[in-house]
Amino acid sequence: MSGVRVLVTGATGTTGSHVAAGARSAGAEVRTASRHGSDVAFDWHDGGTWPAALDGCDRAYLVPPAGLDVAPSMVPFIELARRNGFERLVLLSNSVFPMGGPGAGAVHQALAEGGPDDFVVLRPSWFMQNVTGEHYLARMVRDEDRIAVHALLDEKRPAAELVLTGPEALSYRRVAQIVGAARGRPVAFEPVTPAELAERLARTYPLPFAQALAELDALIAAGAEDRVTPDVERVTGRPPRSFEQFAAAAFRSAG
Repeated sequence: MSGVRVLVTGATGTTGSHVAAGARSAGAEVRTASRHGSDVAFDWHDGGTWPAALDGCDRAYLVPPAGLDVAPSMVPFIELARRNGFERLVLLSNSVFPMGGPGAGAVHQALAEGGPDDFVVLRPSWFMQNVTGEHYLARMVRDEDRIAVHALLDEKRPAAELVLTGPEALSYRRVAQIVGAARGRPVAFEPVTPAELAERLARTYPLPFAQALAELDALIAAGAEDRVTPDVERVTGRPPRSFEQFAAAAFRSAG
């Protein structure tokens, strides 16, 4: 990977930090970008920070800012990156919102309509890491997305869109059972209404974003995430870990 120069936005976050580390270990030159604590200061809502982040790079990992109305900030950045000769753009979206949908779905559509076949859209289901660290689910029950490294660095683009799941679809109730078994004491499952969930999330996020997350949760409860895909193994050559394996390792190291 000598000569490949990768910009990683959201580089202090869960996925961005792992992507940066993975790209470096593969021999790429990496520039990290975030509002604080990275190689360059970067803010999706401040176009003045974009040129320094883009300068000298030819691939980018794009982590959307918090919120649903992300296209007005992200699409102009993508257009600027393409004008600067970027050869691959990897967008972190989610498995619920398809191309043309809300949030990153609108950015996905702009990538598909706005230029050559230079992009990959990652549409992961919920991360296993949501039950550890500082995610709101982890706080309720109180790390590793390496697929993007392949999407960024593989000489041949793996696919325009990758829907990333583990080996099985899990309910919240089953997740609670697995986490409880892994940490050695039960975790209760408490169903709440979307309004109640939005109220809880609003303690951490702005209310419109909290409401959007609660609506997303309702879609998941209705079956929007009831699927398993082969994309992780197809790209990496390895089957995804089960949640039981992840939880056993995570809570063993935490304990």
